[in-house]
Amino acid sequence: MTKAIWKEQVLADSDKCIEVEGNAYFPPAAVNTALLTPNETTSVCGWKGTARYYDVTVDDETNSAAAWYYPEPKAAAEEIRDYVAFWKGVEIHD
Repeated sequence: MTKAIWKEQVLADSDKCIEVEGNAYFPPAAVNTALLTPNETTSVCGWKGTARYYDVTVDDETNSAAAWYYPEPKAAAEEIRDYVAFWKGVEIHD
């Protein structure tokens, strides 16, 4: 079971993660969306497409743009459509 944890709070928990470029992408149903708020940040990957970001908030502390996902990935990355990955201090544990 893979878990994403920040500030001792489990953000996501799944045994169906997909690893891409060293990042664990969690299925949407495995993510605690109550802790995520859409962020206006975007970035572009040449083969995955445009990523959108979420802020992560735990106990009134916000980690800006600490999660990302691809709502409309390019064909090569279709398997991670809407899957969520984390960074910026979020710990990933297997």
